[in-house]
Amino acid sequence: MHKGKSDSVSIFSSLPEDVVLKIASLLQVRDLCALGCCSRFWRELCFSDCIWESLVRNRWPLLPSFHFPSSSTLAHSPNFKKWRKLYLDRHVELGARARSVLKFVEACSRSESLEVGDHLKAVDTLIGTSFGFEDVQRFLFDPQMNVLINLVGVHYCLTTLGIRGDNLVETLRTHEISDRRVCVKWWKVGRWFYGFRMRDETHSRWVSLADLAAEDDEHVLGVLRRGTIHEVLRVQISVVGRTSTHWSHRLE
Repeated sequence: MHKGKSDSVSIFSSLPEDVVLKIASLLQVRDLCALGCCSRFWRELCFSDCIWESLVRNRWPLLPSFHFPSSSTLAHSPNFKKWRKLYLDRHVELGARARSVLKFVEACSRSESLEVGDHLKAVDTLIGTSFGFEDVQRFLFDPQMNVLINLVGVHYCLTTLGIRGDNLVETLRTHEISDRRVCVKWWKVGRWFYGFRMRDETHSRWVSLADLAAEDDEHVLGVLRRGTIHEVLRVQISVVGRTSTHWSHRLE
């Protein structure tokens, strides 16, 4: 058995380095780490910065460059293991940040409704930490979470990551949250009519996450983006279908 394992390593080690790197780069992170534990050959290959730099840049395209390992640091240890450490540290950090967003939205909700200012603050938290699309899916698109959390993720994908249309709708379907709905209600200053101000206007719309992702209801999306500005006095987002919403959910 041991001989077979050695032969397998020998076969791969005889391949050109770019071919072996290509094989390793096609693996999921969990599988890449597991393969790196199989032998010294695979450990040096799978844990090298040439693979993990690509993983970091692909997962977090908005991450500012000052987070990256400096060229002087890499010159002292070109293969070990600054980019891998950055990847694992950020994964843990963003999991903790996602939990803080969940707790913030929960604390700000009133009878499972959320003021738009608090909703936008939650979105700003994701912007400030440069969440990637994979992070949003992993940490915010769980069907067991409250739909107000799902909505924060959808809003961030649309306005910051630029992911929309069929791509985002299909992702919501995969995570079984595309049909979840919220009620968006907003109050506008009454119009003036012959020197008299009319009564303030109230508008409300029920909308699914899929409709927002596809931008089928641009008016509601615009209300969420702008918040309380100009003639809009207040915007409130409420849960539709309270029996299926939960706050407490473990983030891995």
